[in-house]
Amino acid sequence: MQELTAKRAVAAMPVAGSYRAIDFALSNMSNSHIQKVAVLTQFNARSLNEHLNSSKWWDFGRKQGGLYVFSPTITADNGYWYRGTADAIYQNLDFLKRCHEPYVIITSGDAVYKMDYNKVLEYHIDKKADITVVCKDLAPGEDATRFGTVHMNENFRIEEFEEKPMVANSRTISTGIYIIRRRLLIDLIEHCAEEDRYDFVTDILIRYKNLKKIYGYKIENYWSNISTVEDYYRTNMDFLKPETRNYFFKEYPEVFSRVSDLPPAKYNPGAVVKNCLVGSGSIINGNVENSVLFKRTFVGNNCVIKNSIILNDVYLGDNTYIENCIVESRGTIRANTRHVGENGVKVVIEKNERYAL
Repeated sequence: MQELTAKRAVAAMPVAGSYRAIDFALSNMSNSHIQKVAVLTQFNARSLNEHLNSSKWWDFGRKQGGLYVFSPTITADNGYWYRGTADAIYQNLDFLKRCHEPYVIITSGDAVYKMDYNKVLEYHIDKKADITVVCKDLAPGEDATRFGTVHMNENFRIEEFEEKPMVANSRTISTGIYIIRRRLLIDLIEHCAEEDRYDFVTDILIRYKNLKKIYGYKIENYWSNISTVEDYYRTNMDFLKPETRNYFFKEYPEVFSRVSDLPPAKYNPGAVVKNCLVGSGSIINGNVENSVLFKRTFVGNNCVIKNSIILNDVYLGDNTYIENCIVESRGTIRANTRHVGENGVKVVIEKNERYAL
């Protein structure tokens, strides 16, 4: 994600005008009636922790269950940061041991999708699986080498699992969503820790693929991982398509997020806005086309913005021209400035301080 993750975790990246990436996974948990959710944070976690300061936005149970945020903690036994997904779970194993729920869902916070985890759980129980991996077939032309690729037999049991292969022999990828029995997960994680192994995919899924019954559950609906600048740009641009907006915002179940008390977007006389998402608290004076503007964006007079993403709290001075760009949050683009992404998407980060101008 280059400079975009210099001050925030990928899970805290703004998506679709007023959401964060992690909102989609949390909303799926809430809509699947999961009451106890733990978020393991580490890298640049301040913005993410701020976003997760209350469970009320996703309506997690506050008497039974709740939303727990765990960051690496120095203890008498351990002084490490999380060294992988398995190690992150191991460092918080006491939480799992104190729980009484029979199953655990593990998912990343950097994917945009809607899913009923209950259907995956029913499939998991029906197959008598030890682990169920949610999979998706990539469209022709998409790069599968950035993901873990899987090969399943006719019964959907996973026979081959390659993590980020040099050459992909399968178009079916793992989406990073897993269901596993809690007691089995504790056993596997403890075995990993004894052998100084830290990665969930390499040290559990791939090592145990012939010893444990690992099945794949295929999804057909929209799923997008935002682990690169190009994917992040494309995912936000997808929300300019009516079918994507309707799927996420007008069809049940809903997507929830932390709500900011901001006024509606204001369009001043002379503003021209076509096919855009504009966040609340924004003021528009110029021409904006095929773009996503997040909260508290100010667009000056005679500005032209095309095919771009403007993150939160950006001030665009008069006569600015922005095309094929992602403008980082809290930046000030000086008047009469021009930024164009000539070969792909350009990330614009202004180092100036607005109040010192």
